[in-house]
Amino acid sequence: MIQLFIISLIWGFSFGLMKDLKGLDTSFVAFARLAIALPLFIPFLRLKGLSLITGVRLVLIGAVQYGVMYCLYVLAYQYIPSYQVALFTVFTPLFVTLVNDAYLRRFEQFHFFTAIIAAIGAAVILFRFDGGYDGANVLIGFGIMQVCNLCFAFGQIEYRRLRREQPNLEDSKVFALVYLGAVIVSGLSTHYFGGWGSAAELVKSPRQMIVLLYLGAVASGLCFFWWNKVAVKSRAGVLAVFNNMKIPLGIAISLTVFGEKADLLKLIIGSVIIGAAIWLTERHSRKQV
Repeated sequence: MIQLFIISLIWGFSFGLMKDLKGLDTSFVAFARLAIALPLFIPFLRLKGLSLITGVRLVLIGAVQYGVMYCLYVLAYQYIPSYQVALFTVFTPLFVTLVNDAYLRRFEQFHFFTAIIAAIGAAVILFRFDGGYDGANVLIGFGIMQVCNLCFAFGQIEYRRLRREQPNLEDSKVFALVYLGAVIVSGLSTHYFGGWGSAAELVKSPRQMIVLLYLGAVASGLCFFWWNKVAVKSRAGVLAVFNNMKIPLGIAISLTVFGEKADLLKLIIGSVIIGAAIWLTERHSRKQV
């Protein structure tokens, strides 16, 4: 779907831009991005006719999909470069299908097979014979990103289920509640880790302010809303496939636009392997609901 591709392309630039925010507290960065996104949807919020249970459910979706996810996502940049952050989202499609299968009380073995193929591709890109990388940091970054992926996958499927159960809901009229949950979680995280001091540092850097405004309003605001809106009408398999589209886009942009370094031969070989996994998943997804 062209809309999912456009969103993935925009997100591809976000991976490289995040390095401009180094020096700021990670929880504060997550909070700032989400706090910038929230006001975009408050004018459209309509609570009339919305049940308390549905409202709480929307807040909880945002708390997990965006709040917890963003705090972990930004934290990962402290351990690994942006192209690896992009690469380690390769398992998001697996989590999307697993969460969907859990709701449907079934188990889809095929997706474990394609996940293993994708993991091999990631290993090809990352492995160095000379051991010239910090294995501990890579392992920590990988672990952080997998919890991040699970949170993002859960939110997509749960929002999709909610909207399909209540087709009369309008996305624009309730999405402020999703961001409210995210702002609460990221705000509590910032308070707990003492990150509010980064606000003063941010004022001293116009570049960081511009980057943060863009990431908050466009990447975190408009794109997340757009993604969940399109996800409602998408099959779980197709949604899983497009969760991986941002990986080659993010890596390519990080290397070409933002000047990060990687072994291009291994990158090409690994990307072909990951691409094969995406292709197999796409073919299989056509048979899924």
